[in-house]
Amino acid sequence: MYKTVTCRFNFFLLLMALLIPVLSYGNAVAIDTGIVKPVADTGKIATRIINRDFNDIYVQNLKPAFFGQELFQPLKTLLVGDVNAHFVLLNTSKSRFFFDVSARVKLRLLKAYGEPVKSPSYMPSGNLYYRLNRDAYHPQFLQLSYTHHSNGIRGPTLRPDGSFNRDSGKFSTDFYSLNYTIGKRTDKPNTIDNQYGTLGIEVHKGIFNGAGAAVGLPGHYGFVRVNGGYMLNIAKRYRDDINPDKSAFKNWQRIQFDFTYIADRYNGYNALNLKKRFNASLKYYYQFPFMQNVSFVVGGGYRGQDDYNIYFQDSYAYMQFGIASGLNFLFHKN
Repeated sequence: MYKTVTCRFNFFLLLMALLIPVLSYGNAVAIDTGIVKPVADTGKIATRIINRDFNDIYVQNLKPAFFGQELFQPLKTLLVGDVNAHFVLLNTSKSRFFFDVSARVKLRLLKAYGEPVKSPSYMPSGNLYYRLNRDAYHPQFLQLSYTHHSNGIRGPTLRPDGSFNRDSGKFSTDFYSLNYTIGKRTDKPNTIDNQYGTLGIEVHKGIFNGAGAAVGLPGHYGFVRVNGGYMLNIAKRYRDDINPDKSAFKNWQRIQFDFTYIADRYNGYNALNLKKRFNASLKYYYQFPFMQNVSFVVGGGYRGQDDYNIYFQDSYAYMQFGIASGLNFLFHKN
């Protein structure tokens, strides 16, 4: 059934309701960054220490939620949200596996009559992480994910003339992704610098005779994608206001770069047509001392194929600003 939210207040309430799992879980968990130097002992205790340290690294790499505004979109917006509630189902020092379920919803409050939220992007996923080495200062790990992306609408995807029904058309696709990440941690007197580089492949089921994809998407939507990114996260030492003899490391600044390249054939675009095949974003996060799991964010990027469900035909550059929240914006104990 096609539904819209007709005022900013309702949009805000919807965002807050979806953010509650993220905020409540984030306030209940503290990430211990007291990572032990690489251990030569391969015994049970040493392995559990390594597994624990890698679990903290996985949490640091979970995608945060976003609430703010984007500029220069083809359809003007008043507010946008990328709600990303994480539920960690497996996080134990007894295993090198880590499993997270993400209930992700992307929303755009349009600057139009009634201020509707048309066809939100529902993107639930399951994410399995696997440790490849035993060095938490130079970590290497894999991430295998399964994601469903739809807009919750049942109307025809195509109009009688063959064009896409952007107003009330159904969008749906399912895909698998496999990412490889390598990292480096550098300890300094007053900061801890963590760097992560990621490269992976994303394959949609629709490439196999249109399985799991809405009618009309095959040949017009990217079903094979190369994904990658780089993150620099800097945690800063802060003195305890109550006990000056104690200190803690807390997230301070972050730079995040992500890109996607559509690798399969669609709409007759050649392989070098980056205007239609390439998505990229660069974001800068800043967390003030009085913030726990929230930071300010500003950034921008380019979408060769919009990642907002039925609007995938749009290509444009954009800027964004707002706040970010999640499990990876927490206090870090010394």
